[in-house]
Amino acid sequence: MMMMRRAFRHLARRRLLSNVPESAVYGGPRPQDVAAEGTAGAGAAARRVTVTTLRGKHRRGEPITVVTAYDYPSAVHVDSAGIDVCLVGDSAAMVVHGHDTTLPISLDVMLEHCRAVARGATRPLLVGDLPFGCYESSSTRAVDSAVRVLKEGGMDAIKLEGGAPSRISAAKAIVEAGIAVMGHVGLTPQAISVLGGFRPQGRTVDSAVKVVETALALQEAGCFSVVLECVPAPVAAAATSALQIPTIGIGAGPFCSGQVLVYHDLLGMMQHPHHAKVTPKFCKQFGNVGHVINKALSEYKQEVETRSFPGPSHTPYKITAVDVDGFANALQKMGLDEAANAAAAAAEDAEKDGKLPENK
Repeated sequence: MMMMRRAFRHLARRRLLSNVPESAVYGGPRPQDVAAEGTAGAGAAARRVTVTTLRGKHRRGEPITVVTAYDYPSAVHVDSAGIDVCLVGDSAAMVVHGHDTTLPISLDVMLEHCRAVARGATRPLLVGDLPFGCYESSSTRAVDSAVRVLKEGGMDAIKLEGGAPSRISAAKAIVEAGIAVMGHVGLTPQAISVLGGFRPQGRTVDSAVKVVETALALQEAGCFSVVLECVPAPVAAAATSALQIPTIGIGAGPFCSGQVLVYHDLLGMMQHPHHAKVTPKFCKQFGNVGHVINKALSEYKQEVETRSFPGPSHTPYKITAVDVDGFANALQKMGLDEAANAAAAAAEDAEKDGKLPENK
């Protein structure tokens, strides 16, 4: 028992050291305003979202919020905002890695994104995408990949695309292995080779019926939710009505059980022409963060070039006047007269901005 207690105390100290930066070097992060501080505090105290939580919201008719994020900083923001589900999507291939499709990203790279998000988001349900090529060949391989997403990626559930019989079988096998599965129908970006590009689905009778049938098949396979992407609102409304599990819409109108957007898209973060090309038409920008980022980077560049940054307030680490003299003498003994003069000149500049500390 004593050994267990010592081990626990050691673990607690280790976690403390890894999560609380040394105050002599790092002073942040700090909430940017009172509202943000209140939201973050509420998010930290809130209970972890589970599949059962989502079922309860669906039963009560409460909309479900989902955001796709790919890294630690975005996950922290998603967590602080109280979003229900954080989806680590294979769209990272396009948004983060600059590809034109989702196809190039591998399971190993996806796991890196999953781990980063898991470190940043403690409250939302975490769902990791199975990327193209890691689950199509057999149900056994699908289960193996899904297990890795949970064990190595720290996710709570996985998402897979499509409704072909092999995909339905894979979803069922993963559920039977004890892993929660979110389905995905409509526009399935991994199938652009068959679809002929990023094209909306459900715009003809046959196509609309297929969307509903596929969603029902995924529900039958045991999926806890289904994403409906780029389908007309009446088709999404029909699928939502027919299903007993939540639907999450993306470019599918207002009648779904919840909505999902990509973090970078909804913030208006991307300004590069590549991202203008891949940002979907259905995305509403709730911010113009990209403009703020560009402005901040330009100001930083200008202040560095004019030597106005860093100023005294951002040069926090001090050396006493006595130690400066000793340091200069040591440099001179090393034959580094110019370095000694540079140190002395820097000390004089610091003294003009604010006296050097007395020797203790």
